[in-house]
Amino acid sequence: MPLADLAQLARECRAAGTGLGAFNVVHLEHAEVFAAAAERAGRPVVLQISQNAVAYHGSLAPLAAGVLAVARSAAVPVVVHLDHAEDVGLIDEALELGIASVMYDGSRLPDDANRATTAQVVARAHAAGATVEAELGEVGGKNGVHDPSARTDPGDAARFVEETGVDLLAVAVGSSHAMTTRDASIDTELVAALAAALPVPLVLHGSSGVSDAGMRAAITAGMTKINVSTHLNKLVTGAVRKLLSDRPDVVDTRAWFRAGNEAVGPEVERLLRWYAGEVNATA
Repeated sequence: MPLADLAQLARECRAAGTGLGAFNVVHLEHAEVFAAAAERAGRPVVLQISQNAVAYHGSLAPLAAGVLAVARSAAVPVVVHLDHAEDVGLIDEALELGIASVMYDGSRLPDDANRATTAQVVARAHAAGATVEAELGEVGGKNGVHDPSARTDPGDAARFVEETGVDLLAVAVGSSHAMTTRDASIDTELVAALAAALPVPLVLHGSSGVSDAGMRAAITAGMTKINVSTHLNKLVTGAVRKLLSDRPDVVDTRAWFRAGNEAVGPEVERLLRWYAGEVNATA
């Protein structure tokens, strides 16, 4: 199947009142497992490669080639997305490699610089037929600090979208990156106000810290793209740790990768169904 268009998928999900699951790919196995889970759920999915993952591998091209191949062979719509890219050069490389969805993260820049650079990225990406997600202000937790007090102002967000032309906007509404507990409290009134004020779909970063009930409330209030990473990493790591503890003789890496995959695949399928409003999908 051809690569899916994130802007179009997100608009469709927004209109339907459903969430669009977006999961971070660090290893190629992640992409394979996530795509298979999406096929079982019959739902679209976003496979995200972060700038941090690129740094881990030392380059973008090899991982991107594998993830793009997985996406094109899937039986459901799959988006390949470059996530949290602060390096504009990396965005240009992604576009050249055929990645048609990018997130420019200028949240650490002064506001004027963020808006100007985001607009430049949008112009280049749109010329290449690609979608751009951006972030206004910094959602808590990327630097190891959980700051659920961060909030995005609807009026400021509307001006940002108008000035930059972005297709999706990540907003601060109570979640935080890298949380290992699921007790973040989402400000659903603010989500609703942002959804009413903005012509583009909203993105929730730090969704690993949000409970199932909290996610359903956020989606009902108007949240669309749901980014998940830490929650899944915990499941994989726990399964691998248990296997190696139970079977210290294991030396074949496929054995522990398989254990991690078997733990995370069903959860991705469950989350995709839950985001779509299937009431029987909760754990």
